[in-house]
Amino acid sequence: MPAFTAITPAGLIDLVAERATGLPGYAVIAVDGADAAEPVSFARTVAERLRTGGRAAEVVSLHDFVRPASVRLEYDRESEFSYRTAWFDYEGLTREVLTPLHRDGRWLPALWDESADRSARARIRTAAAGTVLLVAGPMLLGRGLAFDLTVSLRMSEAALRRRTAPEDGFTVTALSEHRNGGDEPDIVVAWDHPDRPAVRAN
Repeated sequence: MPAFTAITPAGLIDLVAERATGLPGYAVIAVDGADAAEPVSFARTVAERLRTGGRAAEVVSLHDFVRPASVRLEYDRESEFSYRTAWFDYEGLTREVLTPLHRDGRWLPALWDESADRSARARIRTAAAGTVLLVAGPMLLGRGLAFDLTVSLRMSEAALRRRTAPEDGFTVTALSEHRNGGDEPDIVVAWDHPDRPAVRAN
């Protein structure tokens, strides 16, 4: 297995964008990371880099594909088991984003409004030719989802606990238990210190 290599933040963005540019047609990239890793911000930076290079790119946050509160919080508000198994609507993500984008270039940017706990009422979008869609959020890997490239922003449990809000501390156990669900990402990033990351690319 390749060793981790130090890389600058800008170099990391360039690496992911270069790999993304090499994907044909409509492509979907997973940016897997705990909320503490800020995967959506990372994905947006990659998307901007892609657009600068002439490739259409969009970002979807997994938090726009959560299940209703009645399901997420069925047991209690701090159930690590629910966070791992029932919090996010991975089936909805496949049905509304991954499958239609790959099939005919259409996708839904959001399914559920997490804060209001109601339908996001978003409209289906038609993607520009060759769009790269970056899906960012926790525990995306190990779900059998049809990604064309996978990036994992990997943090140690100690770093997760330092950077996770106290009220969300219950998620750390779930994230550590899941740990990519047994999948090996295409690009693994050591992300305890985002200002000085290290990377292992397969």
